Amino acid sequence: MIFDSHCHVQFNAYKNDADVVIKRTIEKGVKMLVVGSQNSTSQRAVEYAEKYPGHIWAAVGLHPVHLIEQEVEEDEEHIKFKSREERFDFGFYKKLASHPKVVAIGEVGLEYYHQPKNIPFEELKKIQSENFIQHCRLADEFNLPVIIHCREAHADQTELVKKIIAGGGLKKRGVVHCFTGDWSAAEKYLQMGFYIGFTGIITFSAKKSNLQPTLDLLEVVQKIPLDRFLVETDSPYLAPQSYRGERAEPWMVEEVVKKIAEIRQISITEVTEKALNNTQKLFSFNFSTI
Repeated sequence: MIFDSHCHVQFNAYKNDADVVIKRTIEKGVKMLVVGSQNSTSQRAVEYAEKYPGHIWAAVGLHPVHLIEQEVEEDEEHIKFKSREERFDFGFYKKLASHPKVVAIGEVGLEYYHQPKNIPFEELKKIQSENFIQHCRLADEFNLPVIIHCREAHADQTELVKKIIAGGGLKKRGVVHCFTGDWSAAEKYLQMGFYIGFTGIITFSAKKSNLQPTLDLLEVVQKIPLDRFLVETDSPYLAPQSYRGERAEPWMVEEVVKKIAEIRQISITEVTEKALNNTQKLFSFNFSTI
């Protein structure tokens, strides 16, 4: 059994066949954490967790791209959407977080890759930081971990996390999902007690024009302690190399497991067991009791 620790089967990319995709994933022995990105997708994440007990759990939160209205485009996945402006409604998300199938808060964090043109950068940073702080308050109220989304902002993100921890927050820590940074950044998160999540990006071929990001990421996979990583797809995004150009599905997480086993020169079984143990420890559930 493999656990996809971060997917979005409630997104519009699956609006015509979500249940088919979920059932296919279950048949392949993969369980899922369905992660919210705004109020509607967080609500649907909880609904799917209710619909598929023992197979799906939920995380609820407000992704930074939904803080400001903007056109968002992920070129390689050919996915485009217009985000509507939303602010974190503590009461709404508190109600969702009280559901027994909600095991984390997020995804939330600092996003500097997608920058809306209608707001100064410093103001954007302030709004995103405050959003993150509010999520951490909610996480601590329910003693839940936080799922961090960080893109091209690790320096600011780690400093913000340090300040919150210094103030007594983020008691359950969390995971930096879809990690794409280097070992220096990874070490900082690890030292603060966080897990690192790997996606299909680790299977991608390096760009000949710039090999370093791939080399940096593979170094993290090679060095990370085996009790501090999770595996994920971030589907519908980031289909592994074997499926590039297709819509990703949660069962494709098996390709991430295979790649980690190859890099670490250990068995697929060991990677699967380590990832599952780490998932259960972070999100505080035990599959044997389901």
